[in-house]
Amino acid sequence: MQEYVIELSKYFIALFMVLYTGSCFYTFRYPVGEYSKGIFILQNILMFLVQVLCFLDLSLTGGDLQYLFFFAFILIFLFATITMVSLIYENINRLLLNNMCMLLGIGLCMVSRLSFDKAIRQYVIVLVSLIMSLFIPFLLGRIHFFKKITWLYATLGIGLLSTVLILGEVTHGSKISFTMGGITFQPSEFVKILFLFFLAGALWENVSFQRVLLTAVIAGAHVVVLVVSKDLGSALIFFIGFVFVVFAATKNYLYLAAGMIGGGAASYLAYLLFDHVRVRVLAWQDPWKYIDSKGYQITQSLFAIGSGSWFGMGLLKGNPTAIPYVEADFIFSSICEELGVIFGMCLILICISSFLEMMRISVQIHDRFYQLIVYGIGIMYIFQIFLTVGGGTKFIPLTGVTLPFISYGGSSVMTTMIMFFIIQGIYIRLQKEGERRSGRK
Repeated sequence: MQEYVIELSKYFIALFMVLYTGSCFYTFRYPVGEYSKGIFILQNILMFLVQVLCFLDLSLTGGDLQYLFFFAFILIFLFATITMVSLIYENINRLLLNNMCMLLGIGLCMVSRLSFDKAIRQYVIVLVSLIMSLFIPFLLGRIHFFKKITWLYATLGIGLLSTVLILGEVTHGSKISFTMGGITFQPSEFVKILFLFFLAGALWENVSFQRVLLTAVIAGAHVVVLVVSKDLGSALIFFIGFVFVVFAATKNYLYLAAGMIGGGAASYLAYLLFDHVRVRVLAWQDPWKYIDSKGYQITQSLFAIGSGSWFGMGLLKGNPTAIPYVEADFIFSSICEELGVIFGMCLILICISSFLEMMRISVQIHDRFYQLIVYGIGIMYIFQIFLTVGGGTKFIPLTGVTLPFISYGGSSVMTTMIMFFIIQGIYIRLQKEGERRSGRK
C-alpha cells in the first residue's frame, strides 16, 4: 500500500503544480489590484497539497518521522505568513505573496531532502528574514527621504564590497563572504538593494548624458570590485541591472545597445583573464570530453534531469548528491530528477509569473523613483533565475549563482524576501493612491 501511495503521489504533485501555475497566469486577465479572491484561496489549497504530498513522500520513503515534524513547522510558517501579512497589510499583492510562499516551501522541502541540518538552518533564516521584511512596507509608507540619499547608497555599496575584497574569506577561488559571530554573510546580495536604490535615485529626475555617465562610472566601480573579488556571477547581475534600469529611465536604445556590446566585450576579457571562466566555457562547450574533471558537474546535472523524466523518480529515490554543491548551484537539477521535468517547468513558470507581475506593477507606478526600483528588482530577479537554470541545463556556462527562494543560502533568501517586500510596500502605496484618486472623483 505504501508503494502505491508513493507512486501515485508523483502524478498528483505534478497535477497540483500545473494547476497552481495555471492559476498564476489566470490572474493576468484582471487589471493590477482587481483580482478575484477565490483564485488565491485555490492557490493556497494547491500550495498546501503540494507540501503535504512532498513531505509525506519523504517520510514514507525515508522511514523517518523527522520530515513530518519539520513539515509541521513549515505548515505553520506558510499559514502564518499568508494570514498575518494579509491582515497587517490589507492591500498586499496576493500573487507575489503566494508565489513567495510556494517557492520557499519547495526550497525547504528539497534542502531537507539533501541535508536536514542545512534545512533547519535555512528555516531559521527564513523566519528571521520574514520578521525583518514585515516592517518594510510600513517604513516605505512613513519614510520619505529615500530619494535624497542617492550617494549614500553608492558609498555604502562600494564600501561593503571593498570590505569583502580586503577581509573576505576565499571560497572556491572567490572572495564573496565574511564571517561575524559564527554567521557567514555574502554582502553582494545585500548590496543589490543599495545598488538599485542608487540607480533609481540618480536617474529618476535627471537622465542627461552627464548624469548617465556619472551613474555608469559609479555602477562600474561596483562591478569592478566584484570582478576583482572574482564574484563574476554577481558582477554580471549588477551589470545587467544597470543596463536595463538606464534603458527604462531614458528609453534610449543606444544605451541598451552600448550596454550589450560592452557586456560582450567584458565577457570576452573575463575569458582571457580568469582561468576558472575558461574552464567553465570548456565544460559548457563539450562537458562529455571532460566528464571526469571540469565537466563533471554539468554532466551529472544533465544525467539528473534526464533520469527524472516527466514525473520524476520520487523523493529520496534519485542521486542528486552526486552533483557537487547541489543544494546551492544545482538544486533545479535535483528537483527535475526527483519531482520531474513537468514540476521543474512549472517552477520556472511560477518565477516568470512573479516577474511579469512586477513589470505590471512598475508600469502602474507614477512615481519614477519607485517605478525604477520595482523594474530593477524584477530584472535582477529573473536574470538570476536565467543564470541558475541556464547553467544547470547547459544552456549557458555556469555562473555559480543561487536559485532565489529555492537554493540553500541565507544571504540569498533574506535579500530576495526583502526585495519582494519592497515591491509589496510600493504596491501598497500604489493601491492607496488609487483609492484616494477614486475618492476625489
